[in-house]
Amino acid sequence: MFALHSKGKVLDIPQPVVMGILNATPDSFYNKGQHNNADSLLKVAAQMLKDGAAILDIGGASTKPGQDLLGADDELLRIIPVIEAIHKNFPDAWLSVDTYNARTAKEAVNAGASIVNDVSSGSFDKDMLATVGQLDVPYIAMHMQGTPQTMQLSPEYDDVVKEVLAYLRNICNDCEAAGIKEVIIDPGFGFGKTVAHNFALLRSLSSFSVLGKPMLAGLSRKSMICKPLKVNPEHALNGTTALNMVALQQGANILRVHDVKEAIEVVKLYQELKTPNP
Repeated sequence: MFALHSKGKVLDIPQPVVMGILNATPDSFYNKGQHNNADSLLKVAAQMLKDGAAILDIGGASTKPGQDLLGADDELLRIIPVIEAIHKNFPDAWLSVDTYNARTAKEAVNAGASIVNDVSSGSFDKDMLATVGQLDVPYIAMHMQGTPQTMQLSPEYDDVVKEVLAYLRNICNDCEAAGIKEVIIDPGFGFGKTVAHNFALLRSLSSFSVLGKPMLAGLSRKSMICKPLKVNPEHALNGTTALNMVALQQGANILRVHDVKEAIEVVKLYQELKTPNP
């Protein structure tokens, strides 16, 4: 399907892959700081890699609704020990840094990260795109309406699919101008969208293939699952699994998840579904 290149490494991706979420935060919407130190997260990382994760996404700033932005100083204190520990123990693992701060992105890549995942697509830090271009690593660009503090107050669109697609097209152009060679697009499920907006995007996810970029779907345990099913994130694994299959059928290349083992099973079944009749 595609390949990623970073600092002399190549990650061939002939079929959809799974990205495991590692939150080095005390206030994550799901794990609520259960694993927010390097030793604990190293164990989680080892299990995710054993379960089949192709990429581990390490973040130090919660972006749940209502959350204030975190400065780079505090963010770096949380994530650099985690990145260094995982990189030391699993030097071949592909690590992504989940950040909207350019300085964090630079120091994380220097510490062992191979991808920058930015929920703001450069809108929170004017130096982000130029920094990633200089780092010469793949960049995940996501759509968000507003900021984490404001995004769920009253999200509105005339046509959510057209508007998100236009936004990501413009961001891809900005990334190219900044010297970023490889861009992965993320429609931003749950970031400035109602449940109806999220499902409209999921139904039309295949239309984003017009951009010619790999596509990430981050559906794991989000409110678009919890609200219709009337469950909290702790009980949203079954719903996550169901929607991950839909995302794959709609062309997603990367599933960003809290539960790697179950997502790998979805990918395996999806591959069986695609196999031609004997």
